[in-house]
Amino acid sequence: MKKFIIERELPGAGQLSPGELKAISLKSCEVVSGLGKPYHWIESYVTENKIYCVHIAPDEATIREHAKRGGFPANSVEEVKAIIDPTTSAY
Repeated sequence: MKKFIIERELPGAGQLSPGELKAISLKSCEVVSGLGKPYHWIESYVTENKIYCVHIAPDEATIREHAKRGGFPANSVEEVKAIIDPTTSAY
């Protein structure tokens, strides 16, 4: 399984109500359950006009299938190649 960052352009995302965010979350979980493949939605970050999502899936095609079935934009899908943080500087 690979980790992906998905950029979803959604004008006004930062103004979505808690109810709207809940509906999006429910739809995403519903689609994940119906994919029939290993798939994990880790978390998403909502900014003013975009949502950045972290998902774990077998491949980019599965990420795009999730977006298609959910009606979500997937403007950019990038595989994470490494993770760094402040502790990386200690090596």
